[in-house]
Amino acid sequence: MEAGQKTTNVLNIVGKRYWFFLFSALIIIPGLISLLVPPGLKLGVDFTGGTLWELQFQSAPPTAAVRQVFTSFGYDALVQTTGETSVLIRTKEIHADTPEKGAIEQALREKFGDFKELRFESVGPTVGSEVSSRATFAVALASLGILLYLWYAFRRVPNSFRYGVCAIVALLHDALVVLGIFSILGRVAGIEIDSLFVTALLTVIGFSVHDTIVVFDRIRENMIRHAGETFESVVNHSLTQTLGRSLSTSLTVIFTLTALVLFGGITTRIFALTLLIGIVSGTYSSIFNASQLLVVWENGELGKLLRRQKPVGATT
Repeated sequence: MEAGQKTTNVLNIVGKRYWFFLFSALIIIPGLISLLVPPGLKLGVDFTGGTLWELQFQSAPPTAAVRQVFTSFGYDALVQTTGETSVLIRTKEIHADTPEKGAIEQALREKFGDFKELRFESVGPTVGSEVSSRATFAVALASLGILLYLWYAFRRVPNSFRYGVCAIVALLHDALVVLGIFSILGRVAGIEIDSLFVTALLTVIGFSVHDTIVVFDRIRENMIRHAGETFESVVNHSLTQTLGRSLSTSLTVIFTLTALVLFGGITTRIFALTLLIGIVSGTYSSIFNASQLLVVWENGELGKLLRRQKPVGATT
């Protein structure tokens, strides 16, 4: 197509940008409220310190009875079933290879019979605090690196800084969606987050930016091919070109992760669920948020909205 020739778009995606922003707000705001109201996220022993102990019995014991055994030793334990005959115990730190741990094991055997230890993880409060601070630093450092990289990669495009900022906003959108949903799940279903959650969150950030860059790169190409058209038209044309590719790529991953969430082991279920929520959000934000923000910024719509809301009689 020759430069300046107008493109005909079947889908007017950009024209409905404020509906997409509204949908994102409806998803993020409840989770954000849940995050701000204590306790926010329900942290696992990786962050708070404590012991995670998974035991497999010959027959499933009542969780209340298992909790009572720990209470008799002065431990306020959270006990939940993880399989037909397995239980997962979360409590304050129990040191391995100590007489106290041996006494608890003996009491459990006397009451419920022999068992097999599937997992025993003990984390001190200092280590938990260090994991939490490093996780926050990792997310902040990744965001800064992405901003600088996109600024450099699109340096030949007018207002290249905007591409980096819009990618970061989309990244924050996905992070808030994941954090907000898990905050709500922690209140409703008692789901705790661990260090694997941080790994999954960083993976989601990488996927979100990767998908956003693909869309931005197509916008950059079409700005040359369709010179003379409005920026809004170029962005809309770029989105219709990349929409099929983005959905096809994401759906293959979504189907795999859904299978892992439904049929995978208990130890990887939270990790897979985090990735599933994040990739769905990342696909949405790359198409319906990041590129739409570029259009809003290019058209100066935010400034127009603020000026429209200025009180009568206010001076410019």
